[in-house]
Amino acid sequence: MPIPIIAHGIQEGISAIPYAWSTIKIAPWLLLIGAIKFYSGGARNTSERMMHSKVVMVTLLFRGGTSGIGASVVYELASRGAQVILLTKQPPNDVFLVEYIEDLRKSTGNQLIYAEQVDLASLYSVRTFATKWIDNTPPRRLDAVILCAGVAPPNNARKDTPDGIDEEWQINYLSNFHLLSILSPALRVQPAHRDVRVIFTTCSGYIGAKFDLESVKRQPQSLKSKSAKPKGVYALSKFSLMSFAHSFQRHLNAYKRPDGLPPCTRVLVVDPGLTRTPGTRRWITRGSLWGLLLYLITWPIWWLLLKSPHQGAQSVIYAAMEESYGRGEGGWFIKECHEMDYARTDVKDENLGKRIWEFSEKQIEEAEKEGAVKRALEKKEKETEAENKTRKETSSAKAQTPGSRRSKKNK
Repeated sequence: MPIPIIAHGIQEGISAIPYAWSTIKIAPWLLLIGAIKFYSGGARNTSERMMHSKVVMVTLLFRGGTSGIGASVVYELASRGAQVILLTKQPPNDVFLVEYIEDLRKSTGNQLIYAEQVDLASLYSVRTFATKWIDNTPPRRLDAVILCAGVAPPNNARKDTPDGIDEEWQINYLSNFHLLSILSPALRVQPAHRDVRVIFTTCSGYIGAKFDLESVKRQPQSLKSKSAKPKGVYALSKFSLMSFAHSFQRHLNAYKRPDGLPPCTRVLVVDPGLTRTPGTRRWITRGSLWGLLLYLITWPIWWLLLKSPHQGAQSVIYAAMEESYGRGEGGWFIKECHEMDYARTDVKDENLGKRIWEFSEKQIEEAEKEGAVKRALEKKEKETEAENKTRKETSSAKAQTPGSRRSKKNK
């Protein structure tokens, strides 16, 4: 069809082809939009690695369904045969989570997809899961931990977790620190021939982070209600997470294996790029209906400039699969499926990393002590209520009943 039309246009002139001039005017713009969309989509993962028999943990923010980067990472790994363990806030018997896992199993043909309850907004929940995982003989197999969960709520919608810590700081950084600190023995004891990876996801927001740990210190409840939420916590949480990634790699490398072989666990930091995730949408809309309306009106712009969750997951999948990262000392930074240099070299500063590590340990210790006291008081209150209820039932049973000897005498 096109060839006769083109031949006719050459013979009779372009004006002889219907809508020819309109097409010529529109075509450059369509090509420009296509080029922008292709460029903003980022690089595609071309690496392949055998994932059968691999055990991979993925932190996931699941709210009755998910369409973020974590979901795409889980789908890609499960499609390649990996055993995937989802760490979610919901319990494994949650109706929506059960349906989500069943759909994943059907679509990927992989039955080895499970869920464990790990609420990153609760340090107690993190410790409960992690200690249960490492208290196993022989040690369980673990080939990768991928930290995909993160939040970026508007400043006016931020709140504190039950541990009394800013949710942005705790979910993006502190709970990940807590999880890996407890799981480190499970990572160190993996056989030396095994290629184990810990993948941290970050974003370019860390570049503008102001290193101010005072802004994320735990404060008494009376002071929190009076003071406004500090700004820049998201950037600080990502910067601290990246700094911890290098400190954690040094921690793993310092371990002397009984067999004398080098460590088998490597840490990688990945920047997926700007992606149209639910978290990004909430940040853009500022959590308001007017913001959501404006977002819907300008959606073609976001569709054009931002990656889809599948495109954003490509660098994470590349970090999990590229064979060359199974060797070396670790600590690489991956963006657009390539190894790059950090925009801020101080994320690799050992002294700075030590300060963040010590601050995090102290903050977790304080929060867990207070949490333990609260749980003990709540347990005592429940036991007291149960005892009072039992006493009332016993006293009511001893009361006069129709037909008893005492009731007959009274008659």
